Amino acid sequence: MEHSTLERAREGDDEAFRELTDPHRRELLVHCYRLLGSLTDAEDLLQETLLAAWRGLAGLQDLAALRSWLYRIATNRCLNARRAAARRGPVEPVPPFQPPAPTRRDEITWLQPYPDALLESFADTSPGPEARYHATEAVELAFVVALQRMPPRQAAALVLRDVLGFSAGEVAGLLDTSPTVVKGILQRARAALDHDRDGDRPRDRRLDRPRRPGPGAPQDRDLSQRFARAFTAGDVDAVVALLTDDAWLSMPPAPHEYQGHTAIAAFLRASFAFRGNRQVLLVPAHANTQPAFGSYIREHATDAATPAGLIVLTARGDRLAAITRFHLDALYPRFGLPASLERAPG
Repeated sequence: MEHSTLERAREGDDEAFRELTDPHRRELLVHCYRLLGSLTDAEDLLQETLLAAWRGLAGLQDLAALRSWLYRIATNRCLNARRAAARRGPVEPVPPFQPPAPTRRDEITWLQPYPDALLESFADTSPGPEARYHATEAVELAFVVALQRMPPRQAAALVLRDVLGFSAGEVAGLLDTSPTVVKGILQRARAALDHDRDGDRPRDRRLDRPRRPGPGAPQDRDLSQRFARAFTAGDVDAVVALLTDDAWLSMPPAPHEYQGHTAIAAFLRASFAFRGNRQVLLVPAHANTQPAFGSYIREHATDAATPAGLIVLTARGDRLAAITRFHLDALYPRFGLPASLERAPG
């Protein structure tokens, strides 16, 4: 029956092709997201992957190799996208107020959050024995950012071997190289998780976060609720009290980042002062297996509240190691968030 499906797909049967590829769509989308750091780009590359697979079905000799074959296509499409000279980050937004000087201007500006709903029931939740990272652990923002800072082949080798659990020989085949070369690439990629290759970036302790049960765990839920109360109240001191000493605040697609209590407090004071008396509302969401909120702002008492940035929290123990606020209001529907919040009657 399976081979009959493959033959029908080769003959141009769209339904047969979907029957073959649909079980792998979600895991391929996550794979593209890890390598590209952008949900929008990942969706585009998934479509390119499926189109290339449709056109190249004659080259698939063994149906048992379908998954690896699809990963080969997707990986190479992502590597080409990362290497493309024309690939540029989004235009840097102009803040509506004068922010304080940042700690550094080194954020991955194309970074986007990933909806947890798209992580449910995809195949790489049961990776091979060579995997070093749990599949959901490897979609957390700090890990995805670390992949963006690596050379493309390093990032691909690390994901294929340490997240998906392909053997060294399989990774070599997927990357058109030798197992010996893969070993060297992996050594450098694993080291890059601790230190930047240039040696001028401090170790990102957001990667130190021990594996956690997820955003629904009581500890994370309590921490996110305390953050929501402090943030909506505009209470800078209360927000800062929730942070680790080395916490980061970033706002993609803006490149500037703030580290530590003093720098983050200075930015929040400027931001909250600009907010003034306008009402801020936070609606819980789920992104990158981390606690998240869709933020909304109401200009006047009678107005509907409109999107003001999707906030993802990175917890370490009972404190926040990072606050990432994405100014990507167009993505709200992907996280089950409404386009606006109407004022409650009465």
